[in-house]
Amino acid sequence: MQLYNTMSAKEREALLEQAGEDRLTLSFYQYAHIGNPELFRNHLFIAWDQMDVLGRIYVAKEGINGQLSVPAKNFQEFKNFMDGIYFLNDVRLNIAVEQDLKSFLKLKVKVRHKIVADGLDDDTFDVTDKGIHVGAEQFNALIDDPDTVLVDMRNHYESEIGHFKGAVTPDVDTFRDSLPIIEEDLKEHKEDKNLVMYCTGGIRCEKASAYYKHKGFKNVYQLEGGIIEYTRQVKEQELENKFIGKNFVFDHRRSERISEDVISNCHQCGKPCDTHTNCENEGCHLLFIQCEECAQKMEGCCSSECQDIIHLPDNEQKALRKGKHNSNKIFRKGRSEKLAYKQSV
Repeated sequence: MQLYNTMSAKEREALLEQAGEDRLTLSFYQYAHIGNPELFRNHLFIAWDQMDVLGRIYVAKEGINGQLSVPAKNFQEFKNFMDGIYFLNDVRLNIAVEQDLKSFLKLKVKVRHKIVADGLDDDTFDVTDKGIHVGAEQFNALIDDPDTVLVDMRNHYESEIGHFKGAVTPDVDTFRDSLPIIEEDLKEHKEDKNLVMYCTGGIRCEKASAYYKHKGFKNVYQLEGGIIEYTRQVKEQELENKFIGKNFVFDHRRSERISEDVISNCHQCGKPCDTHTNCENEGCHLLFIQCEECAQKMEGCCSSECQDIIHLPDNEQKALRKGKHNSNKIFRKGRSEKLAYKQSV
């Protein structure tokens, strides 16, 4: 049984360009109790591969989290398949604000210990006992209330380029880092404040809402569908948009523009900029913000050291990378000493 991609990313990219067919980038998640994640993973891969679905999907005993690219012509078939799974029937499908044929180039369905790593080891914590979901209109009203604390449940490199006005934006590298920090900062307000949380599509703040309820917070809310769904509702209902800047996304696009505000700066020269890139040196692959001028001057690299490396023969570059691997440190290195402006502030 073939449960892997036989086509490389480059081959897939060329095929998509040649076909020129519309595709929909979307995301979804659902917390549920899945008895056999491996069997469920196989079922999903076989069905979606036949529909030419691409993307990155995680399955665990606590549920499923997916970011996908679906051929527009196959969307109804995909939706019917999802509705045939009892806990995914009518699950919210967050359609991307901006579309891109090449948002994903492979289909990867992986079994994980958890769909959102939280660092928690608590058998009494039920992730399905979540807080109150609110839509864009109620969310706007809540965050205008002086008795509300609005918290961004994303990481520093996400909130740096865009966030809601007045939000607390923890300076953290991972979701698991934010949970104890927020609990400690707000421990005196478990009963007298509204704790309102948001994230990209809802998956992180849904787990956080269940966690903080478990920890004794009385008035816990989350933005339903996250920033992606908020943006759609604001446009459809002609509401005030309280999000400024860009929404960071975890595919080849890296971000979607929500407002025209540019609230961040190039990590190399300090010029207003909100464009993320990955260092061209494959042995570094650092995620950082780089303006067009610095991208041209530095050839897409984070430092002169990496710039020198990309001009070496391929075999020498591979030798330098041997025995090393990239991890989520590529995000943490947004604080790298190689980035002059970032270090200065």
